[in-house]
Amino acid sequence: MHKIPVMADMHDTQAPADLAAELLSVTERSVERSTEDPFGNPMLSVALAIARRIESGSLSHASLVALVKHLRDAAYLDRARRLANYVGGIEGADEALAHVARRVVRPDPNDSPISFRDFQPEVERTRFAAVFTAHPTFSMPAEVGHALAEAAGGAEVSSFESHRPPSVTLEDEFDQAVAAIINGRDAIDQLNRNLLVAARDVWPDRWSDLTPRPVILTSWVGYDTDGRTDIGWWDTLRLRLRMKRLQLERVLAQLASLAGTDALQRTVTQAIEAVSNQIESCPTTQDPDGVQAFAQALITRRQEAITDPAALLPQFDAVISTADEETRLALCVIRAGLVSHSMSLAHTHVRLNATQLHNVARQRLGITDPPEDQSRRRILLSKINEALDTVQPVNIDFGTLIAEQASAARLMMTVAQVVKHIDSAAPVRFLIAETESGYTLLTALWLARLLGIEDRIEISPLFETADALEQGARILQEALRSPHYRAYLQKTGRLALQFGYSDSGRYVGQLAASYLIERLRMKIAELLARYDVKGVEVILFDTHGESIGRGAHPGSLYDRLKYLSPTKSRKALRAAGVVVREESAFQGGDGYLLFGTPALATATIARIAEHAFPRMSGPKDPVYDEQDFASDYFTTIRTHMEELVEDPGYAALLGAFGPALIDKTGSRPAARQSDGAVGRPQISHPRELRAIPNNAILQQLGWCANSIHGIGAALIRHPETFDDLYQNSFRFRRAMNLAEHALRHSDLDVLRAVVATFDPTTWLDRAAHERETDQRKTKALMLVAKAVERLGLAAVTQAMFRRIQVDHLQLRAGWSDAPRMTMRERLLHALRLALIHRIWLLETEIPDFSPRHGVTRQALEALILRLEIPLALNLLSQVFPPAPDPAVERDYFEPSTERQGSSYAHEHATIFQPMSDMFDLVREIGTAISHEVGAFG
Repeated sequence: MHKIPVMADMHDTQAPADLAAELLSVTERSVERSTEDPFGNPMLSVALAIARRIESGSLSHASLVALVKHLRDAAYLDRARRLANYVGGIEGADEALAHVARRVVRPDPNDSPISFRDFQPEVERTRFAAVFTAHPTFSMPAEVGHALAEAAGGAEVSSFESHRPPSVTLEDEFDQAVAAIINGRDAIDQLNRNLLVAARDVWPDRWSDLTPRPVILTSWVGYDTDGRTDIGWWDTLRLRLRMKRLQLERVLAQLASLAGTDALQRTVTQAIEAVSNQIESCPTTQDPDGVQAFAQALITRRQEAITDPAALLPQFDAVISTADEETRLALCVIRAGLVSHSMSLAHTHVRLNATQLHNVARQRLGITDPPEDQSRRRILLSKINEALDTVQPVNIDFGTLIAEQASAARLMMTVAQVVKHIDSAAPVRFLIAETESGYTLLTALWLARLLGIEDRIEISPLFETADALEQGARILQEALRSPHYRAYLQKTGRLALQFGYSDSGRYVGQLAASYLIERLRMKIAELLARYDVKGVEVILFDTHGESIGRGAHPGSLYDRLKYLSPTKSRKALRAAGVVVREESAFQGGDGYLLFGTPALATATIARIAEHAFPRMSGPKDPVYDEQDFASDYFTTIRTHMEELVEDPGYAALLGAFGPALIDKTGSRPAARQSDGAVGRPQISHPRELRAIPNNAILQQLGWCANSIHGIGAALIRHPETFDDLYQNSFRFRRAMNLAEHALRHSDLDVLRAVVATFDPTTWLDRAAHERETDQRKTKALMLVAKAVERLGLAAVTQAMFRRIQVDHLQLRAGWSDAPRMTMRERLLHALRLALIHRIWLLETEIPDFSPRHGVTRQALEALILRLEIPLALNLLSQVFPPAPDPAVERDYFEPSTERQGSSYAHEHATIFQPMSDMFDLVREIGTAISHEVGAFG
């Protein structure tokens, strides 16, 4: 875990709570004064007041550390309280599960129970899946996240030196996912137990025939290769085998106390031993000897390891038939968990990018036409359909995997090996990011058919770009025109679709993305009917996250599920006879918090169960009677957000020092960024950042643009309709609740202060107001002004700020009671600005040096202005070594005049170390702001 260095400085002894109260008062007075002074900037004023205390020595670094820790911990405690409220409270979750079960048996308490024939398919069909993904949102150390989850349940809040995340590996992500999944599985067992008990009360002779599975868990941790090359096929297989062993160990532990299960326990124990041997044999490279030994263990011990839960069911049935009632109930719950999750603790999703599939078709089939070329699209589709006409399955082995160079083919082969040797019962979801053509789906189908696993894989396009969401119906239609694709759907019985909120939200705005996704959902039934596809379950997977920046509703889990799956679209699909399974992502450290303790997991599953067995009654939502308003409102938001994204000032703002404000929060490489000897290149467009860092930077800059920009322009066009729907439409109000949360963490003065920091005039104005006697300080400020001038960001960021300001003025004019940022969060931003300004001023004290180690004085200056402090300090240590070369002190056996060894201990003590300490505190403030927002990115 990171440590916050505390320099020995006893200039002040003010308690952190008192200091916080004083500075909060300063912040509040500054904000109040700004209402009378339109030309002032309250955040710059507070930052300047803090900076002057630091410079005078009246505010020591030790006190700053204590102050930040105090503010951070207060935000952390508030976050814990919100987490408990988010899941509907911790207390009462058990009774909520029982209530859901009773309602399924007897939908109307005044009527008789439904028939067993109707009840069985209601509970034996999977209605909802919680998907654990490993996106880089592990923004806290695991122990800090666990303590947060415990605090949500009422435990005493733990104190930690730092909340900054450590370096996170794939193994760390897997371990955290497993811990959350285990809690989730326990909660699902409680749900299934309640369903069985409710059935037993009504059908005492038949209830044990049931295998309930309405809610399941799924994971792509270790299997997601979209945008990363550091996960080898051996990593995926090793982690998948561990998930299998965890499932078997879970079953064994549950059987341990049950009478009459000795034979069953022996079978499971033997399977665990076989799987353990397979895991131990799994290679860590493509070394042929290691791979050969692994293949031998996987294949020769396949039968012992059990690849289908059906192999265990006869033993379960035999014990259940003779057991007492409580043992029967326990066995039925265990059986349900086994059957619903097959040979894994959670179902399996793999993921790759559409481009990787297109590369396979180019290499194997010679199809070179780019899918994005509309003029060649018909020819392209014709060629892939011809390939599907003639493709014949081939046999592969691990030698084939070693030899394969194409990443998409390698991933599909890995899936084939899972299906053959690890779990032959559960289909594997094959998610395809950035799908913008039906050709992509047909290519995946061709590859699956080539490898003989067409019926064991669920090909799922991810609609995430603005174009994909708007053209999603066309993309599906291109695939549905193929008889091969229609036959595939009929054969597997499922159409799996994935909706992304990250790229769509950051390019068109989260509210506009939600509208586009709902519109696409409502077109699905029409498409299936048009192409006479019947009896196919539609899986709708929403890959949002826990942050507004990722499209998650901030109000409650209940609201989040309703927001992602509005009642109107659910009714439309049901009326069309379409059976729907919903799936929802729980992303990284933030998402796992909802399963962070058994109590939180139970409350989360209770809310999911209530959503999975909905009551479709309720008044008609008036927003659907205002189609012209809805279309215009959300299109206006989209238009303005797209214009902002293309504004060069927006990219400049995101890339200036934004990436340096956040720690790396996952194992996934930031592929769209690069680190070199002189730092990362300046970004020219937001697409060069990944979605999560993009969102996190906006939160750290105090302006959640992707959730609020464009609302002002949209609102001002229809103020009366806005007011009416805000009051009377659940659907519209939930959308605006997301914007409300964004507004609570957005402040125009904070953003203005950041933009002003890149303006040389700000620094020259400050220099003009310094005391005439302090010429050294004045000179330093003028040097910063000159350095900032060289960055050249002032003009474009100010123009971008005016664009944002106009929209926000319109928003406030039409929505006067819209929320505002709290004083505590404003103080955190001001504190960080003061530290950044101080770092920049320290940079002017670095002695001049000749170009060396591949860096010039100006290049180093640019690094520090962009807050690439660790890299800058590393270079500075080479240019200005902290101690003389030890070689100087040796005896060289002849007289010598005094040797001059270079030492810059003074510079390290007075410039470099303080710069490092302050930068650590800048990052620590970032964790506090994440707590305030309630999620990362």
